[in-house]
Amino acid sequence: MSETRQPDFYSLKSTYFYDLPEQLIAQHPACPRDSARLLICRRDGTLEDKVFSDIIDYLLPGDVLVVNKSKVIPARLYMHNGNGTEIELVLLRDLGGDRWECLSRPGKKTKIGVTLYSANGSLTGTVEDIVEGGNRIIKFDYPKSETFYAVLDRIGNMPLPPYITEKLRDKSEYQTVYAEVNGSAAAPTAGLHFTDELLDRIKAKGVIIAPVILHVGLGTFRPVKEENIKNHVMHSEYFQVPQETADAVNLAKSENRRVIAVGTTSLRTLEGAATEGGRLPAASGDTSIFIHPGYKFKLTDALITNFHLPESTLIMLVCALYGYDATMAAYRHAVQNKYRFFSFGDAMFISDR
Repeated sequence: MSETRQPDFYSLKSTYFYDLPEQLIAQHPACPRDSARLLICRRDGTLEDKVFSDIIDYLLPGDVLVVNKSKVIPARLYMHNGNGTEIELVLLRDLGGDRWECLSRPGKKTKIGVTLYSANGSLTGTVEDIVEGGNRIIKFDYPKSETFYAVLDRIGNMPLPPYITEKLRDKSEYQTVYAEVNGSAAAPTAGLHFTDELLDRIKAKGVIIAPVILHVGLGTFRPVKEENIKNHVMHSEYFQVPQETADAVNLAKSENRRVIAVGTTSLRTLEGAATEGGRLPAASGDTSIFIHPGYKFKLTDALITNFHLPESTLIMLVCALYGYDATMAAYRHAVQNKYRFFSFGDAMFISDR
């Protein structure tokens, strides 16, 4: 089949389209979390239908499970410009000194110098600059008796994707059980399937849990607008790799043990920080890595991930790891068997075993 494809087949956005019935888009997480369905996707293309709690049966002692401990903040703010016009902000990146890079709607009402106000007046923000993609740099002011995150907890909303149209029953639904470090504008959703009890069982089996941080922002979810995906530019996101995680990953690779990324954010952190020689340094900074077919993986052996939007950078990443034909076959199987899709949906485990 691949011999008949045009040379640019894998570079076309339309290559990564698939049909998805709207009713398969999950509006709430499974309860309990680990009761979500799990599609085991082996490298030979064979598929197996399981429940997420069964993941423990497919993990081996000595495996390194890399998790993203970034915490979603209530990053959606509804403010006004003093003239009665409501302005919606989504906080994307903490620039320090109470300055944030933000999405702003409507943009024409947030020109440089405009001051925005929360409904109760406890938070104001002044637009200082307009940067790449029309994002705004906003300097916030708030009562010095509070922290910025305390104000957000009071007046902010969880920044759910537009395909989730039902309200959260509780803010914790859109947070992993191991989230620790404030900074994400969206959840690293593969991790939503884990419970504390399941993680304890995984650790007891001898699996090593290794944390990283990638603050999920626009880069992960920005739509691909160019038909030639090689012209797509990823928005950068901040990451951290602790020394103990670098040590655990490097030792595992030297001993031929698996490094398993929990979610595309963990995978992008690993691959974005990796050296050309396949080592993981302790590091922090920004990554704008865009992984699509043709990419040579340096560290990642297996991936736990959800089912992603058609034509998104995330399904392109999965195709790079698992192979295009195998990925599309797995997605067809998931649709036919009524798996639940996207952020609150079911999961797949891509592995050689």
